[in-house]
Amino acid sequence: MSKKRPVAVALAGALCLVTTACADATEKTGAAGEASAAAAKSGYPVTLDNCGSPQKFTEAPSRVVVMNGASVAEVSTLLALGLGDRIVANQQTYGRSEVEGRAEAIKGLPDGGVKLNDAYDVPREAMIGLRPDLVLSTTSYGFDEKNGFATREQLKDVGAATYVSPQGCDQDTSKMTIADSYTLLRDMGRVFGRSDRAEQLIAASRKTIAGVSAKVKGEKRPQVMVLFSNMAMGGNDFSSVVAKGIYNDILAKAGGGNAFESASRTSFADLSKEKVAATDVDALVVIGYNDPNPAAYARKLLKEFPQWPAAKNNTYVALSDSMYLGPSNDLAVAKIAGMLHPDRF
Repeated sequence: MSKKRPVAVALAGALCLVTTACADATEKTGAAGEASAAAAKSGYPVTLDNCGSPQKFTEAPSRVVVMNGASVAEVSTLLALGLGDRIVANQQTYGRSEVEGRAEAIKGLPDGGVKLNDAYDVPREAMIGLRPDLVLSTTSYGFDEKNGFATREQLKDVGAATYVSPQGCDQDTSKMTIADSYTLLRDMGRVFGRSDRAEQLIAASRKTIAGVSAKVKGEKRPQVMVLFSNMAMGGNDFSSVVAKGIYNDILAKAGGGNAFESASRTSFADLSKEKVAATDVDALVVIGYNDPNPAAYARKLLKEFPQWPAAKNNTYVALSDSMYLGPSNDLAVAKIAGMLHPDRF
């Protein structure tokens, strides 16, 4: 967030300059000036500097493609802003959600009838055929030609704007925090003329998190293992263990810490069974990514490592989309805090 703030401030200043210029034109040029004044009142044009690529919007997009990226952040953000009707193809889903009705809402979105590539995403030719005016990708991977995707330049040539989510420019999400979820909300609010709604969501989330954090302040911070259920991303027994990223910010605000934070410099650690067994784990957070029963996986782990305090106290919670970038991190903070500090709630 701190990296984005100067950019956001600069853009806000630039937008004010544009708005002022439009107001001056209104006084001088009659009908043309009235059109400019209308644009200024609507908030357009909106310009975002996204990964060094300026993206200009003169009106709200109406044909949005949401790429997979193993994320659910972008589609959840659009739905939270009431923009589901703008999506012509969505490839994101966790299959579950902490938000009532969201998983069903995502399931009901169109997928564009696309035949996905080996990365389970929209290949270049299919993307162009969807005639998007905005394409959302979690990281710059989704616009890399060598991966078979349409590049940002190719999409610009067919009239489509592009957007890479916060911390995704260099494909390294290890520094992601909850503030980046707010940046995504705020950016989409500006792009679609829903800034008021975005600010309402951000304010509500901050209020919830502040209330939870106040209740657990000063409490002992249990060490938590966070991992995706039944997912393999490396060569060891436990390759989807979280080490860095937004997960740690959520744990900290819930009054906990990551038992494996030092196990890797990147977002995920690829760990042996011996390493996992030798670490004291006070609690488990299992993230379900298209796994219908992550709680069963959590219980299996607790049986496998009976020496853990988490196993002795049966301390775990199964979550899904609220643990990643998106509009619902406050729900994860509240649920984890309730698990770690039940006497405080």
